[in-house]
Amino acid sequence: MVYYFTSAVVDPPAKIYMGKDKEENEELIKYGWEEDFHVHPHSSAHVYLRLQDKQSWENLSAELLNDCGQLVKDNSKDGRKEKSVTVVYTPWSNLMKTSRMETGEVSFHNQKLVKKMIVDQKDNKVIKRLEKTKIESYPDLNNEKLTWEKEKRRLEREAKNAKKKEELRLEWERKELANKNPYESLFNDADMRSNYQNAKD
Repeated sequence: MVYYFTSAVVDPPAKIYMGKDKEENEELIKYGWEEDFHVHPHSSAHVYLRLQDKQSWENLSAELLNDCGQLVKDNSKDGRKEKSVTVVYTPWSNLMKTSRMETGEVSFHNQKLVKKMIVDQKDNKVIKRLEKTKIESYPDLNNEKLTWEKEKRRLEREAKNAKKKEELRLEWERKELANKNPYESLFNDADMRSNYQNAKD
């Protein structure tokens, strides 16, 4: 089971989700999207943020980060007992999983792509606000990712075709302009001489 939350601290609202347990975390790790974003302290839920188109994980608002961090802290048996916790977050593609790791455990390929933030004591207002949007679902994570990748390739092809079409249009306009004034390229102000100048020569 996957829990989905909606954070309205940004516009458009952000989708946040996490697995019910470490087994679900394992599936989310396996079938994450490139735009997904992973948050975790010590033993806790893995919280993901579905980024908007062209949104970067590096410049998220403090309010949105706090929503993610509060969910992580509240869903950590140890973290919820502490006054504050350190939460780390990184792009999904930076998560590293090896066969020797425990279920739900991850490491990172590049530590430079890992950021940290401090989450202070539990903010009940934030948790209650997010809980009101909570939806429980049993998604086909593999199929969702395949569908998203297919759609992403389609959009990339459309963008590439649109660029090529625009280049052809501009080339056609240049040729049309040249055909209307075929002698334009023959005249260069620097090379033009008056009859007076020619007579002096």
